[in-house]
Amino acid sequence: MRRTVAAVLLLGLVAGCGGNTDTTAEQGSGQWSFKDDRGKEVTAPERPQRVVAQVSAAGALKDFGIDVVGTFGPLKRADGTTDPEAGSIDPSKVTDVTGPGYGEIDFEKFAALDADLVVAGYYPEVTGLWHLTAEFEEKVLKVAPTVGIGQSKIKLPEGIKRFQELAKSLGADTESAKVKADEEAFTKAAERLKAVGAKMTAANQKIQVVAGDPKLFYVAVPARNPDLDWYASELGLPLFTPENPDAEGGGYFQSLSWENSATYKEHVLMWDTRQHVLDPEKMKEGHPVFQSLPAVQANRFVEWNAVAPLSYSSYAAIMNKLADQLEEVLAR
Repeated sequence: MRRTVAAVLLLGLVAGCGGNTDTTAEQGSGQWSFKDDRGKEVTAPERPQRVVAQVSAAGALKDFGIDVVGTFGPLKRADGTTDPEAGSIDPSKVTDVTGPGYGEIDFEKFAALDADLVVAGYYPEVTGLWHLTAEFEEKVLKVAPTVGIGQSKIKLPEGIKRFQELAKSLGADTESAKVKADEEAFTKAAERLKAVGAKMTAANQKIQVVAGDPKLFYVAVPARNPDLDWYASELGLPLFTPENPDAEGGGYFQSLSWENSATYKEHVLMWDTRQHVLDPEKMKEGHPVFQSLPAVQANRFVEWNAVAPLSYSSYAAIMNKLADQLEEVLAR
């Protein structure tokens, strides 16, 4: 797998590119169009009704009132529970068209869904859409148009707005009582996380965002991840920035050998919770240098829900959980 793809898989980044907010749904003429974050004016003869989406995009659309018929990407975990990346999606109510390799889909299953739109995230650093390679997108385009929603270079609320705009263009009531309540919950959760950040700053404590695979230890660059960037720049959460981000892979992280995993020694470790990334216990196994970190010895871990659905509902829950975990760490 190319290093750029590996970078996105490991520290996958969560928001929209911004700047492309022009949406149109001309229902009188039956025409539908939406300008996506690749700068493409995506059109259809009529408003799409049967949407297939990458799982986090599907979760965001559902939270804004649009149900999808199929998904691709991590939908369920080994224990049968919904993968956090899929958010509020019920796996029993969608068809999983994920293929055997990254960016591949089961085209026979996909074709049977008679989709009229495919939605996925978009990273400028990676050819193809999120969980859909350029090769497979070419196949998909023979069946339905594709929309790419940006996953980098803007802050979290802007990414959420992009999915809200897309959902509205697809016919959702994005001013419903539910959406307004979700937005209010999002705002309250952000205020709560901001207060926790102020306490940590006063205590001179920082959070190091990390991930690991069997070969390497990764330290995320908050400014390259829209959720983390917003937490740091707008909410004042004291997130640590590594000194030497990798030149390859878009600069989303600094990769280190496990022998150098104690290069930085911040108070709290925020770990990437996705199932293909090592959890804290797995990171400890066979890695004595990592085990030596003060945060590890004190079990000061909190969760990072990378590539979660970009919706008010999703991030209200994520921020409240993060605030709970950080308050528990501060209380020790």
